[in-house]
Order: sequence, then C-alpha cells, then structure tokens
Amino acid sequence: MKKRTLGNLDVSVLGFGYMGLSYGYGPAIEKQQAIDVIRKAVDRGVTFFDTAEAYGRFANEELIGEALHREQVVIATKFGFDIAPDGQRGSGLNSRPSHIKQVAEASLKRLKTDVIDIFYQHRVDPGVPMETVAGAVKDLIQAGKVKHFGLSEAGADTIRRAHAVHPVTAVQSEYSIWTRDSEPEVLPTCEELGIGFVPWSLLGQGFLTGE
Repeated sequence: MKKRTLGNLDVSVLGFGYMGLSYGYGPAIEKQQAIDVIRKAVDRGVTFFDTAEAYGRFANEELIGEALHREQVVIATKFGFDIAPDGQRGSGLNSRPSHIKQVAEASLKRLKTDVIDIFYQHRVDPGVPMETVAGAVKDLIQAGKVKHFGLSEAGADTIRRAHAVHPVTAVQSEYSIWTRDSEPEVLPTCEELGIGFVPWSLLGQGFLTGE
C-alpha cells in the first residue's frame, strides 16, 4: 500500500471511512462482521481510519475502539454537531470550546486511546468564530489529547483563519468526478499552506460504482 504524509503522519493512500458500517447507507451491519472487515483492511495495508461521534451516535467510535490495535493505525474523528452525552441530538451545530473538549474526552474513551491523531471540525459552525474553535483544539493539542487539527467542508477563508491560530494538518471534503467544488479555491489554499487534502466519497456516494 502506498503512503501519503499529513503533517508528520504517514498514512495509507487509501483510507477507510467507517460511517457506512453504522449509519448512512442503510442499516448497520452485524458487529462481528464489521470488525472482520476492519481487521481485513489492516491486513491489506490500510493504516488511516476515519470516524465521528455522529456516525451511529457514538456506535462507530466504539466499534473502532474494539476492532483496532491502536499502535497499528492513524485514527481521525470529528466534533461539531450538537450531540448530548446521552446521544440525544440537537437541531444544529455546536463548536463551543467547552463542547469541543467534552467531545474529545468522550471520543478518547470510546476509541480506547489516549490521543486522537486528527480531530476534525465536522462542519463549520457560523455561531462560533473559527479563531475560537482553533484555539480550543490548540489547547487539546498542548494537553497531549490530540495530535493534529483538521477541518471538514471548510472554505478557503475559513481554512486561512484557522491555520493562523494553529496549523491545520488536513482538510476533508467531498471530491469526485462530479463533485469538484474544492478545485477553484480550497485545493490551491491547501497547496499554498502545506495542508493535506483528504477527499471523501470518491465514488459519488456509490453512484459511480455501477451498483
């Protein structure tokens, strides 16, 4: 498996996005089957795994925590939705610093690890200045609970504002032959600032597979 570099992280060129195992593309698959799929991916050289608290409302992170030997892989997870500790989801986004730190602590427990490799803001919260969000993640990095800061579906100006507070390691956005919104501004900004670009849904959420 070829590798790419995100910050100082060496990751497999193909990452494994977990969402569909627990949520989003039909019902969750049986737990042991999901664990077998994850471990087979590791056997084939995949070292980059992506999850979020929002995927199955915590279930996806718990699955990763059980399936993976932590020292083998790079794990990215996300904060940013208004999800209470009991799993009840609010009506919108929440990137207030206190919530970000709460999510980090809970994700660490579910993932059974002492550090999150990449902590993405899942969606930009217009109610919280990006400088405040970046500052909260910077605090987590300084505390040793997070290694790298990431953004998902962020525009070029937002990326620059975040990067000015703390270096952004990766930007994750949908990108495929028919979803090319990142090309005019986001990709050049990432190249200029030395930020890795992590595309999701390269096969158009399944439409481009012929299935």
